[in-house]
Amino acid sequence: MWQCPNCKREFKVAEQHHFCTIPPKTIEDYIAVQPDGIQPRLKELYAAIKAVLPDATEKIAYQMPTFWHGRNLIHFAAFKHHIGLYPGSEATGVFADKLTAYKTSKGTIQFPHKDPLPLELITEIAEWCGAYNAVTKGRTAAFGKEDSPA
Repeated sequence: MWQCPNCKREFKVAEQHHFCTIPPKTIEDYIAVQPDGIQPRLKELYAAIKAVLPDATEKIAYQMPTFWHGRNLIHFAAFKHHIGLYPGSEATGVFADKLTAYKTSKGTIQFPHKDPLPLELITEIAEWCGAYNAVTKGRTAAFGKEDSPA
């Protein structure tokens, strides 16, 4: 077990990244406490999502940057080897054919740090999430990409 020298919490993984002081309250705060090498990627991702979801409220939910509009639209988070994007299972299903190069699971996409961020794809997914939310207004009914107004 590894113990953080600051907060004294114990983790199974040595040098586990965590918030041992005050958790970030804004997306900018979240990015600022990440390792220097990851911050530019997070800023790019943040800008891409913000550009297509300008009316969404920005907040931290589940300890991740979140865009919210009546419900959570999309989250992202930094990890040691990748950035996780969390658009929900409906989105990963709709975009499955474009996500074959990435590790995915239900509602999650991993973009490895060793590869450039696919900003066009991220933008398309974020737009779809906003459109899906507008059309379903909180319902979870099936919504195909071809039906999307985005």
